[in-house]
Amino acid sequence: MAVAEAQLYAKVSNKHRSRSTSALLEPLLAKGFPAHIAQKALVATGQKTIEDAAKWLHSHCNDPSLDDPIPQEYALYLCPTGRLHSRLQDFWKESKRQCGKNRAHEVFPHVTLCDFFTCEDQKVELLYDILKRVGDSFSQSFPPSISLTLHASPSYLGFFIDDSQANILKEFAVAFSSEASALADCHVKPSLKQFHLTLAHRFYPHHQKTLEQLAKCINPGEPCQWVAALYSRDMRFVHYQRLRALFQYKPQNIDELMINAGDLIYVDPTQQCDVSEGWVIGTSHRTGCRGFLPENYTEKAHESDTWVKHREYVFETASRSFTKTEKEPNVKLNGEAHNPSRSRNITSVLSLQNAALRRAVLVMRHGERVDQVFGKSWLQQCLTADGKYYRTDLNFPSSLPRRKDSMKQFECDPPLSCCGIFQSRLIGEALLDQEVTVSHVYSSPALRCVQTAQHVLQGLKLNQKVKIRVEPGLFEWTKWEASRAIPNFMTVAELVEASYDIDTSYRGNFPLSSLVPSESYEDYVSRSSAVIKQITACPSKGKGVILIVGHGSSLVSLTRALTGLPSRDSGDFAQMVRKIPSLGMCFCEELKEVNKWQMVNPPVKTLTHGANAAFNWRNTIMED
Repeated sequence: MAVAEAQLYAKVSNKHRSRSTSALLEPLLAKGFPAHIAQKALVATGQKTIEDAAKWLHSHCNDPSLDDPIPQEYALYLCPTGRLHSRLQDFWKESKRQCGKNRAHEVFPHVTLCDFFTCEDQKVELLYDILKRVGDSFSQSFPPSISLTLHASPSYLGFFIDDSQANILKEFAVAFSSEASALADCHVKPSLKQFHLTLAHRFYPHHQKTLEQLAKCINPGEPCQWVAALYSRDMRFVHYQRLRALFQYKPQNIDELMINAGDLIYVDPTQQCDVSEGWVIGTSHRTGCRGFLPENYTEKAHESDTWVKHREYVFETASRSFTKTEKEPNVKLNGEAHNPSRSRNITSVLSLQNAALRRAVLVMRHGERVDQVFGKSWLQQCLTADGKYYRTDLNFPSSLPRRKDSMKQFECDPPLSCCGIFQSRLIGEALLDQEVTVSHVYSSPALRCVQTAQHVLQGLKLNQKVKIRVEPGLFEWTKWEASRAIPNFMTVAELVEASYDIDTSYRGNFPLSSLVPSESYEDYVSRSSAVIKQITACPSKGKGVILIVGHGSSLVSLTRALTGLPSRDSGDFAQMVRKIPSLGMCFCEELKEVNKWQMVNPPVKTLTHGANAAFNWRNTIMED
């Protein structure tokens, strides 16, 4: 047992355990569940319904920690609802889009009343009673409206609450803490520091001005109903990272984790050093089971996504002058939900920015490559004894382009799969539907990138109208090449002969001879920065989009250099690139008046698809 886990067990092993009188407990006991496990299920689901608890128990039937006596941790937050909440959600979304994620995005908008504390499962209902009783006693003295004053520093942005009103909130927090400590045997610590509602925290200093401008668009006097809400979390995973599964994964080995799309996974960053590249080891929030899973099947989730909302007390205030239809229709814990009615001020800021647009750059990763599906030995599966190519699966390309050197070179410079070709054309058609005009196309010399560019142009109905500029400087970080050598790419002449629409007059900013095998990370970042500056420095006719087709690493290295963001640490860089799927996109717009680029949402939606394993009807249908 790890030291941290042993400390957790020590906290609860000697506690007196009383009987619960929960009305929901008896039906679960009648189904044969032990009392402590039934109570654990009720707490884990917020003591909502018997059905929720039973479903949780079914999902956790193989959870090795099901008998563990470790309780949940609880916190009491004061949360805004109504129009103010909608404006805060607008800010959450827009600040994330313009400046990237910061610490505030981990949790929904709130004012902390009581820090996290532990409570035994069978005493949680006492907390519910205490919340209602204390809430009733303060309902008349609760401020009719709460004054919020914007405060900014190089690492923090948020609203501070007026002292006279904050004192009432602190009295409420102290009253709840005192009763919970006495009646539920909890050690509850009320928050007595300056009461505040955080908007942004731990952000890059150069984003402070942008964040302040967005925050000034929020009217803190918007109608708002305040709610004191009790949340819980699993104390074992407080310092873990959280991932959300994008696709279903069925284990191929006994030590792998079964995940469904939408599952939340706890990952201990200190336990990943010995895990194979592209994999992580984590614990499922849905099942409690632990195992290996492919990292590229996941995305980062927010801290509060795994929290459980138990009970809330709604304060009736004079500022509650909105109707039911004006309330937030779907409030998510992580601040991602949005209301159709956006803040006029934020919208007007964006419209002013859009009016000043000069150019845009769309950076795209190539489509699905054939070795991504069939492995590094894919070519051996497709060659006859006399060295001729034939198609052994419908996802293999119907043919390979001719090249003067050996076909073996395709192993280091693989083509797209048939699905990759379809994906690329689909993206082009989607761009056409959105009336996106592409004026220039730049591609990495890798065949998969040239093919992606070609089929995107076909979807756009721009093939033969816009030529592809092959730019060697766009090739990925050469350290990642398995052969430790620069691949022998097809020449411009060979690409033209294969009917690709290549700009034969274009001379790359970085000749192929300048690519160095196993280059350092600093050299790759420098190369990427130089090539994006060269591409965007070229005079452009009209206001069309510059399309760049590269690799997963291109989305990070090119856009961060273009928008003025510092380069990532090489370890963080690798982790980020692993999460970029085929045809992942980043979109940057240039602001004319300030001569600056900003990253915004791409003009088309993402393309999500699942794995499709090879099917053998004889072995599957006819087997005994």
